[in-house]
Amino acid sequence: MVCQGLLALFAFSAGAYKLFNFEELAKVPATAALPQGGWSTLGVFEMVCAVLLVVPAATKWMPVLTPVAATALVLESLVLAGLDAQYSLSLTATNPLVWVVAMGLIAAFVAYGRYALRPLV
Repeated sequence: MVCQGLLALFAFSAGAYKLFNFEELAKVPATAALPQGGWSTLGVFEMVCAVLLVVPAATKWMPVLTPVAATALVLESLVLAGLDAQYSLSLTATNPLVWVVAMGLIAAFVAYGRYALRPLV
C-alpha cells in the first residue's frame, strides 16, 4: 500500500509537470519527439492513473482499476524509456530516463502485487 501511494504521488507530480511546465520540459532533448499537446496528454494520463491507483482501493469501488492503472503506467514508462534512451543513457539525476525507469519499476511492483500477491477484490 505504501508503494502504491508513493507511485500515485510520483505519477501525479510527473503528470502535473508535463502538463503545466512545458517550458522547462522543452529544455530536454527528448521533448522534441512529441509536440506540446502530446506531452500534455501524457500528463493528464499520468494524473488520471495516479487517481485510479488510490481512489478505487480506498473506496472499495471497482478495485480492479488499481492494477490496471499500474499496468498502464508500466507500459507508458516503457515507451518513454525507449524515447529517452535514444537521446541519453547517462545515469544522472537530470536525465529523465532515470525517473521514467524508476516509475516503471515501482508501477510493475504495484501491478504484480495487486494482480498476484494481494488482490483488492
